[in-house]
Amino acid sequence: MHPHARTCTAFEGHRLLASGPCVEVALAVKRAADGGAADVLLVFDDRNGRPVEFDLRGSEADVLARLQPAPAPVRGPGRPRLGVTAREVTLLPRHWDWLASQPGGASGVLRRLVEQTIREGGGRQRARESAEAVDRFMLAMTGNLPGHEEASRAFWRGERERFAQLTQAWPRDVRDHLRHLAAIAWDEADAASPGRASSP
Repeated sequence: MHPHARTCTAFEGHRLLASGPCVEVALAVKRAADGGAADVLLVFDDRNGRPVEFDLRGSEADVLARLQPAPAPVRGPGRPRLGVTAREVTLLPRHWDWLASQPGGASGVLRRLVEQTIREGGGRQRARESAEAVDRFMLAMTGNLPGHEEASRAFWRGERERFAQLTQAWPRDVRDHLRHLAAIAWDEADAASPGRASSP
């Protein structure tokens, strides 16, 4: 996903510096770095919790220019107007025979199978990514805080009240962002598994 569409959150030490579209956060990080930030600057992708690194060299305009989308690649065979591109798929002869006998041919069948898998597995994938975002953020920001291991276990067990208790004494900005990420992860896990009972 391009930085203009992504959102991320930046911290200066344990203090929230900025949160929102990554282009805006990049400028806030640039200003903090140029102003002699008192503590380490860390940025996290809100979707997956992965660290985000901005190239802060030069002016603010230079930073923004590097975040602009790359030119669209020249499309090869396929249906360019639909965004369809041709790529190689390797299958056994019996697979090709079966695909050829299906309505719409091999390409139509493969597109339908992919779309169905995306629909059925999208919720589980989002839930997994959200849980991993919590895990990554905790590892980077709370690994040295008291109760980290217990809080991590409480998160994975879905023990919401226990998690809230264990994180209460942590630095406010870190705690609040972590609780926000955890709430998203639990809600998406519940949505992906409707029969799952969540802890009170």
